[in-house]
Amino acid sequence: MTNNDILRRLRFIMDYNNSTMAATFALGGLVCSREQIIGWLAKEEDSVFLALEDQALAQFLNGLISSQRGQKEGEQPIAEARLNNNIILRKLKIAFTLRDDDLLALLSLADFRMGKAELSAFFRKPDHPHYRQCQAQVLRNVLKGLQLKLRP
Repeated sequence: MTNNDILRRLRFIMDYNNSTMAATFALGGLVCSREQIIGWLAKEEDSVFLALEDQALAQFLNGLISSQRGQKEGEQPIAEARLNNNIILRKLKIAFTLRDDDLLALLSLADFRMGKAELSAFFRKPDHPHYRQCQAQVLRNVLKGLQLKLRP
């Protein structure tokens, strides 16, 4: 999954318009234009397509956390320069206040079976012996489950 795919899916799940998208980016610390948002949401074959960089997606996810859970007191979190699926999954878990059972329920909504131990491996530190890289299939099914739950 590309960053643009994730952004498009989150926009649909949250039913955001362009101004709400811009406000969410701004909450994460990125001021962007309407044209940038349209480019990020466009399909790869469109002439206006712009590739969404990791740091910009991280800023959007930080803004999503702030919009869903409220602005954090004090210093705001710094967006990661490099993202992987584990970080994206963790940010989604925080933004939607999901527990492990909630994530497993979302995955089962999307007809994807996974055990609690397998899921917890995604949230461990990378140097932990039981750490596991989150595959795009898992992230895609979590987003599909969120869509089925929030926009049936």
